[in-house]
Amino acid sequence: MAKRVHEVWKGSNKFFLGGRLIFGPDARSLLVTLMLIIVPVVIFCIFVARHLRHEFSSYNAGYAILVVTIVFTVYVLVLLLLTSVRDPGIVPRNSHPPEEEFRYDTSASMEVGGRQTPSLQFPRTKEVMVNGIPVRVKYCDTCMLYRPPRCSHCSICNNCVERFDHHCPWVGQCIGQRNYRYFFCFVASSTLLCIYVFAISAFYIKVLMDDRQSTVWKAMKESPAAVILMAYGFISLWFVGGLTGFHLYLISSNQTTYENFRYRADNRINVYDRGCLNNFLEVFCTKVKPSKNNFRAFVQEETQRSTTVPIARESEAEDIGDRRMKVEDDMDIGGDLLKISQRHNIEDIEADIRSRGSDVPHHNSSEADSALGSDRRGPAVQPDTWHSSWGRSSGSWEIANEVVRTNSNVTESRSYATPKEAYQ
Repeated sequence: MAKRVHEVWKGSNKFFLGGRLIFGPDARSLLVTLMLIIVPVVIFCIFVARHLRHEFSSYNAGYAILVVTIVFTVYVLVLLLLTSVRDPGIVPRNSHPPEEEFRYDTSASMEVGGRQTPSLQFPRTKEVMVNGIPVRVKYCDTCMLYRPPRCSHCSICNNCVERFDHHCPWVGQCIGQRNYRYFFCFVASSTLLCIYVFAISAFYIKVLMDDRQSTVWKAMKESPAAVILMAYGFISLWFVGGLTGFHLYLISSNQTTYENFRYRADNRINVYDRGCLNNFLEVFCTKVKPSKNNFRAFVQEETQRSTTVPIARESEAEDIGDRRMKVEDDMDIGGDLLKISQRHNIEDIEADIRSRGSDVPHHNSSEADSALGSDRRGPAVQPDTWHSSWGRSSGSWEIANEVVRTNSNVTESRSYATPKEAYQ
């Protein structure tokens, strides 16, 4: 049975509802974020907003506090889910490196089978033009592709993400090109929600002071929930408020968090900055690009690739292999001929010694035996024998005569068969 893309996905993402929802590997942290939003809002509605329903007599305006709280909280949660459950801009990984980028480098050769062959080189970077300025992009070994400009590989999700900003553990997802807008709106809305809860809680303390004609301390003791919400809102405001201000600066200068932290000290020219107004329009007023991945699609078997470049390389490899086999065959043939020549030479020597055994003194038999033993390293025959047997050959062997030893009774001469040209 064919599998779907999300079932064989090589990244670290988690999928739900048959691949309709995609999360990062730390999706459980999203539950913590939901609790940090929902629990304070529920406490606020029960212990603060409910007591203010009749505070404004005209048209029961006090109910608006409850309605605004609930609607605004739902809006924040929707932005959170849009940030967490959608594809942030994952670049589909390749199943093989881009072959058009391969090249052979003859200067950096490698020895294979005793021969120097060109090594296969792959450029790690290449330049692309962005707004008329060359920008260097890197090759990703994991995804086997050249990353588009402003793209980076997230080590947590194990994916290359377009316009990668950062991986946010609070939303359990990477922040990239397709969800950055929702992420910023979520952070900014959370900031407004903190300010709203803090302000209404402080207002409720003021109402208690006026109704009871008491001091602020007595009012705080009467509604400890309002005090806790004020403290919680104040602390949260430092985090989400500071994050909102930082991303407002990044949007105005058309930077990402990754670029700001990594290239801040390099004083590089920001080739993506098109002015403050155009930068904001780019983030909030452009159409979100569709996802490049269909996680619910069925996996299709990869068709066999056939390009002209690999065919040429295969023919070159076959030629190199044929030449190497030819050299090895020639060496084997030469070794066989040498063994055959040694065997014939030894037989001729033994026959010659037996034929001259009556003329040679007995004490020289050991010398003949030692000569026979040493001839296994370099066969010795009579010169006439060599000229008669090998002189009619192709001329690839020549005879080197050497006088080995001479005494009063016997003078022996050796003949060596030496290669004139090694394995032509």
